[in-house]
Amino acid sequence: LLGYCAQSWMGRHSDTGYQQAGTHFADLGRMTGRGYKGITCFIVERESEGLVIGKKEEKLGIKASSTCPLHFDNVKVPASQVLGEIGHGYKYAISMLNEGRIGIAAQMIGLSQGCFDCTLAYTRQRKQFGKRIFDFQGMHHQIAHVASMIEAARLLTYNAARLQEAGLSFVKEACMAKYLAGEVATLTTSKCIEWMGGVGFTTSFPIEKYYRDCKIGMLHLCSRHTNWHIIIFSLKSDSHFKQR
Repeated sequence: LLGYCAQSWMGRHSDTGYQQAGTHFADLGRMTGRGYKGITCFIVERESEGLVIGKKEEKLGIKASSTCPLHFDNVKVPASQVLGEIGHGYKYAISMLNEGRIGIAAQMIGLSQGCFDCTLAYTRQRKQFGKRIFDFQGMHHQIAHVASMIEAARLLTYNAARLQEAGLSFVKEACMAKYLAGEVATLTTSKCIEWMGGVGFTTSFPIEKYYRDCKIGMLHLCSRHTNWHIIIFSLKSDSHFKQR
């Protein structure tokens, strides 16, 4: 799903999508007067009359993924291009968001682990004051902390994926995993630049790229505040929470 909006079936609006999206775009449209039950998912052909792909955005990170505005000016979509059932678009979108949080958490864990591994290799080679950077006790404490946080986020993500795969309720756990994984990625990349020293701030090593890329983990699909809201809502509905 490349974008969604609250507009009529044929209207003028803008959305966000990807420049290299192949031949189709998926979007959501709303039939007025029916609220969220009037939202339907449909396919828009790339060459559709009235669809204009805007200029590629220059972003802080994830530059390999293009982001650009999609302008819809009276684009006509036939009934044959409806995805799923009419009126179920909101349901599909929310389902994708819930599952997608697990994917974003996994991305942030992979980013954190890659950054951590690359930096640790450097600290085992770089020597200061007669010994490797890795061998200083102050470094030991920081490395142990970051390693523990990465593992904690990984286990939260595995648990959310396990629940989703088993067909059990997983929304709260997915939000927890995404929130913590984003925080851990921010912590890990920041610490790794410090451990690398000045060279970590250069493009000679990939650490600065990890640092730039990690921020999207706090924004993709929902912000940390939205995650917190969903977690609290889930806890309020939890019978064990109520009994306490």
